[in-house]
Amino acid sequence: MAGPAAVDNGKDIWMALLFCKLSFYRTAILLWLSVSLAGQLLGHPLLVSAAAASSSPSGATAAADGPQQQRSLAPFVIPQPGYVPPLSPEQKRNLQKANLEKMKRDANELADLAKALQEELKKSDVNILSLDVIDKAKKIEKLAKKIKGSAEIF
Repeated sequence: MAGPAAVDNGKDIWMALLFCKLSFYRTAILLWLSVSLAGQLLGHPLLVSAAAASSSPSGATAAADGPQQQRSLAPFVIPQPGYVPPLSPEQKRNLQKANLEKMKRDANELADLAKALQEELKKSDVNILSLDVIDKAKKIEKLAKKIKGSAEIF
């Protein structure tokens, strides 16, 4: 009779170890799930694109589901690519003034570069052309395109 009792004790120990092991995994999974859900609810803001926020008003679901607490989506709205928020008239005026001042500085620099290029060309010979001429011509071209781009925004 000692044999079957020893086997039963071995099964009991095995079952106890298996239960503890399963209980540990179950607890670990539940802990991970609760922490991740709490992080989802508390840590990450609700992200909604601007088009989705404007196309579906928050009150539309309230009628179907009954009374709900409305949440403001304003701080969490992601603007669409290329979206520029509207500027106040004063902001527009300040921006135009700053752009005009920048274009004046760039135009003065362009005039200085053109004079320097003219001097370099006077020094050059038919057979010899300085690399500075090419560099200054490239700088003039870039600066002229920059001024043109700023003027088109006006």
